Amino acid sequence: MNLHEYQSKRVFARYGIPIPKGEVASTPTEAREIAGKLGGKVVVKSQVLVGGRGKAGGIKLAVDKDDAEEKAKAILGMDIKGLTVKRVLVDEAADIKDEIYLGLVIDRARRRAVMMGSSEGGVDIEEVAATMPDKIVKVAIDPCIGFRSYQAMDLATALGIPKELTRSFGQIASGLYTAFVENDATLAEINPLVVTGDGKLLAVDGKMSIDDNALYRHKALADLRDPSEEDPYEVEARRFDLSYVKLDGNIGCMVNGAGLAMATMDMIKLYGGAP
Repeated sequence: MNLHEYQSKRVFARYGIPIPKGEVASTPTEAREIAGKLGGKVVVKSQVLVGGRGKAGGIKLAVDKDDAEEKAKAILGMDIKGLTVKRVLVDEAADIKDEIYLGLVIDRARRRAVMMGSSEGGVDIEEVAATMPDKIVKVAIDPCIGFRSYQAMDLATALGIPKELTRSFGQIASGLYTAFVENDATLAEINPLVVTGDGKLLAVDGKMSIDDNALYRHKALADLRDPSEEDPYEVEARRFDLSYVKLDGNIGCMVNGAGLAMATMDMIKLYGGAP
């Protein structure tokens, strides 16, 4: 289950990760009111469970509350990769001096969580991996001992974090790992984690994916699920505790295991069909 940006950042905040002040709006009038309370420049950000929001015009800077209302009016109702924008997050605009990527995933080959960092923040990590793999630093975390301070120091050094921010970075990295583990996440990332003009670290964007098999342990998180952002067939299948994957072929497959599913699809394709 994927969380929206505003939901992910609220989880992060519970673990001591600094996030901008902001609230969610579903109408331009609400966006205006939020911007008025925040004062100054704000960022109006579409809340859809898909990447590339900025490139699609779903993230806009507003100079005041009137401008925030206009920007929200332009974003709400937009279609971004097949999803309709129904909510926007209105955040205080950050004075960004530098951008960093920081994230956690499960490395199945190593059988442990891996924290990844890159000095190329604000860019999709897949793009960085494809074009500048040397810019990604990885730290494998032993689940028996957890994330250690020396690992945070190694990451900070590799990413070029200023010495005066090393302690703060370590607290953020440790908080991210704790959030990842305690919420049974399969992904937790801050992109970007920014260095502000006044020399502080701030998580201006966030993303979390929660293991569906663990949601019975996290009712509060399960209640955050947004079915309107999911495939309706997958929503219906989940009502009956079925795993459903939508494909674009013409032969339906009903199988009782992942291995059999793959073998069945291979056989169909071998004989010219499309599962």
